[in-house]
Amino acid sequence: MNDWTTSHDRVLVQRNAEGWMFLIEAARDLRTTGAIAPSGKALARVLTDPVRAQAPHPLAVLEAGAGTGPVTRALIPRLSRGSRLDVVEANPRFAERLRRLVTTHSHLTATSAQVNVHQTYVEQLDTDQRYDVIVSGLPLTNFTPAQVERIMARYMELLHPGGTLTYFAYLGTCKARALTASRAEARRHAAVDEIMGAYQRTYATGRWTVWANVPPAYVWHLQRPHVSADHPEQQSVEARR
Repeated sequence: MNDWTTSHDRVLVQRNAEGWMFLIEAARDLRTTGAIAPSGKALARVLTDPVRAQAPHPLAVLEAGAGTGPVTRALIPRLSRGSRLDVVEANPRFAERLRRLVTTHSHLTATSAQVNVHQTYVEQLDTDQRYDVIVSGLPLTNFTPAQVERIMARYMELLHPGGTLTYFAYLGTCKARALTASRAEARRHAAVDEIMGAYQRTYATGRWTVWANVPPAYVWHLQRPHVSADHPEQQSVEARR
């Protein structure tokens, strides 16, 4: 009983620390911190379902915008033997925390999965690797339309044909921003919604509502299509609209 209590208390302390860290980093820079609280377990579970669904095959997985690591912690136990996970986080304080998480996680020794933390923006990730699953925690609604275009194009470039991109968006942000945002901010947000709507109409394979998260969120799964040799590998965003 004492062991359980000690473990439970440790988890609560960790969650409280992560919550405060998110608040501090959000105040510093919304480009690298798009929320005021880490993703909850229910949201992390739905985001990582494409990895679970393909077990026990070894997979190449990319997590972008990992923050303090709540989704990383959900991903690591789902990695099959021989899998690879690249974690991308631009915030240097978050990246250091993620490195400590990776070096101390017991599951990695058992599965021999390879996990690397990259302190960079996903648009600037220098790799020839292509991924079966990309899990995005980036706050796309905080970015300019041009940034969103670059990020989404990079995701599609990094996916294997048939690979899955999974990401979330909070419920109610459109209405909230319409009531509180400036006219320029409302236009920016509408332009981002238009870009994401084009990707959803073209590539979406499913959407789930996670009510148990704070705040509640939608989780989208997008799939890069299989392309025949007779067709160009990638369409432009303009052609998709």
